[in-house]
Amino acid sequence: MRGLVAGLLCLVAPAARAEAQAPEIEILTLEGAVARALGRNPTAAIVAEEIHRAEALVTQARAGALPSLAFNASYLRLDHDRVLNTRVISAANQVSASLSATLPLIAPQRWVQLSRSRDNLEVARMSGEEARRQLAITVARTYLTIVAQHRVIEVAERARRTAEAHLSFARQRFSAGYGNRLDEVRAAQELATDGAQLQVAIGQLARLREALGVLVSSEGPVDAADALTLPAVPTLEEALREGTTRRSDVLLGQARIAAAEHAVRTGWADYAPSLTANAQAYLQDPPTLTVPILGWQVLVALTVPLYDGGLRYGQQRERRIFAHQARLTLDGGQRQIEGDVRAAWESLQRVEAAREEAREAARLAGEGLKLANLAYQAGATGNLDVIDAERRARDAETAAVMVEDAARQAQLDLLIASGRFTF
Repeated sequence: MRGLVAGLLCLVAPAARAEAQAPEIEILTLEGAVARALGRNPTAAIVAEEIHRAEALVTQARAGALPSLAFNASYLRLDHDRVLNTRVISAANQVSASLSATLPLIAPQRWVQLSRSRDNLEVARMSGEEARRQLAITVARTYLTIVAQHRVIEVAERARRTAEAHLSFARQRFSAGYGNRLDEVRAAQELATDGAQLQVAIGQLARLREALGVLVSSEGPVDAADALTLPAVPTLEEALREGTTRRSDVLLGQARIAAAEHAVRTGWADYAPSLTANAQAYLQDPPTLTVPILGWQVLVALTVPLYDGGLRYGQQRERRIFAHQARLTLDGGQRQIEGDVRAAWESLQRVEAAREEAREAARLAGEGLKLANLAYQAGATGNLDVIDAERRARDAETAAVMVEDAARQAQLDLLIASGRFTF
């Protein structure tokens, strides 16, 4: 007896420890999950850093078009004075210092570089919005899958309870002497099958919770709230119009085209001359034959690029190719969006029609299961009919859940395709 009790304790203790160590599951709404992901996910943080990097590049480009000021000082020690005919021509200790200011008077290339860096900053911001949109879409799809998985588990639990009731009745019939062992075994087998499917569904839910927890950067798994409402979908005409104008990927494509075309238009700066002024005040102690102890000088330098081996022609050709590629990419993207909108709209219409039929099929399968149970209890039929009715009811309810999930996914797809999925 003690050995039996000890064995039971050994089995119960690990389960108790696992239950005690199980992480607490946080429950979020769809809006809360998306907001959490956009605020904490490393992808969103990397996107923000890329925007800051583009801003830093703008600052660097601006510096090249602004004046610069530098101070230089040096001390030179020789082993002894350099003397020529009793005259010191180079002292053993020499100190020199200068304050130099450089001003780009005419610097077309630097000005153009600044304007291009500002274009790149706008592209980086649009890229950030598109990355945030993709992250929000991933969170929303995972969230809807969790909601559907809960419904699958509910169906599996109902099927298991029905199988338990059938097994209990089959055992009662067998114990009373008017049943048979075969009916009991079949009922037990169906219960085991339903239990296995339930465990698989629970395991899949655990994986989805962990996936959502990773997306929202939570310390543990995250579950979906029971209530779920999506915004109203637009009409087909509205979705086609808005999808090709307001989506962040479209705005990103337009920003890339604008930046590439601006780079082509400003290619003249590669051929323009530049004019730079440099003013310097200096100290030289001791003075030399050509440099007094204090003085100043101004240098104005003109640079005219004449020949560079064809570098500028190649760069301009590359810019034109980039602009053409950007236009082609946007055109292809807009056609893809139109196709996505039409496909999502058609899918939503079909799924809406299928949802009513799936619900009716589940209702009829449930009614058929009740009739089969009544007939079996009355002895008018065998338990094979009951088991078949149980499977049909389970499959019909599961199919109805899948259709419900497909309807929500189609609604989300249309909102995404039209650009109305806001975050």
